[in-house]
Amino acid sequence: MTAADGSPAPGDPGAAMAAQGLAIPAPVLEQLEAKGLGVTHVLDAVEEKLHTQVGSHHAFVDQLARYLIAAGGKRFRPLLVALTGHLGDPHRSELVDAAVIVELVHLATLYHDDVIDEAPARRGSPSANQRWDNTVAILTGDYLFARASELSADLGVEVTRIMARTLAALCEGQIAEVQGSLGALPPDVPTLPATREHYLEVISGKTASLIETSCRYGALLSGVDEVGVDAAASYGWNVGMAFQLSDDILDIASDTEDSGKTPGTDLKEGVRTLPVLHALEADPDGELAGLLDGPVGDDEVARALTLLRSSDALARAREDARTYTRAAIVQLERFDDAPVRTALTRLAEYAVDRVG
Repeated sequence: MTAADGSPAPGDPGAAMAAQGLAIPAPVLEQLEAKGLGVTHVLDAVEEKLHTQVGSHHAFVDQLARYLIAAGGKRFRPLLVALTGHLGDPHRSELVDAAVIVELVHLATLYHDDVIDEAPARRGSPSANQRWDNTVAILTGDYLFARASELSADLGVEVTRIMARTLAALCEGQIAEVQGSLGALPPDVPTLPATREHYLEVISGKTASLIETSCRYGALLSGVDEVGVDAAASYGWNVGMAFQLSDDILDIASDTEDSGKTPGTDLKEGVRTLPVLHALEADPDGELAGLLDGPVGDDEVARALTLLRSSDALARAREDARTYTRAAIVQLERFDDAPVRTALTRLAEYAVDRVG
């Protein structure tokens, strides 16, 4: 599933998820700092340690590992580690290492995703697989996983166990998506029906699991009690579900000028996201079903987008996203700190705000 982003309301803490890659604007960081939610020092330290952690005496490996780091990015997961760290002691040095771990894992998945999707570009530059080849991109992703694992070992067995389970969930989600795709599959790969349950399983693994772990790390390593850690993790999982669902809505509802991405990418790849599933459920034998049952080219995508935008499928998917957002916010009720609760609440609400 693709990720496309709209623009938040000015001054909203959710603006940390700004358009074009969810980059974190300086005014948002300043706003958080003014409310006593210091995250800048963590994010600055993360940026520095990302470069040192991936360093290699092998010049080409060093170049490859730094390729996507140098291209910039959202650093959304490190932000979540830093913010949920304010549920406990936000000055613990372990938070920086945890934020580096989740970002390295995220970057590793990008190298692998570009191979799977045959993506020509990433963050405005040729993707690693396009610039070099698939083998190089896959091995670079593996190298980043190794560097993340090395760092997690320094934080103890529990941190390493959490990340190992997260990596398993990421892989399971990605494999499930491949099995449910209507694209060309080798004959010996068992297929899975593209149902609502399958879709939710996919996004739980490939998107929500790492966001959940980011929040779990922030709470755990800042000294929050076990019940609070589980609440923070549940918040993160629900936010991850809401954000991915919103991204899939935007893949249909937005245009290239607004999102910077090509709408209908999932349709062309044979991936049936929740808005599509809602529309097919409402009219299983209609025109949309006929369009998507065969080869899907540009003409079919254009017509399918028209049909989807005129149906109530997008509204139903938005309500699903709101359900996850509400579930995320409920998890914050056990925490007394108003500033961090407010910031995390606004962050969750933005998942829905950006899709109307």
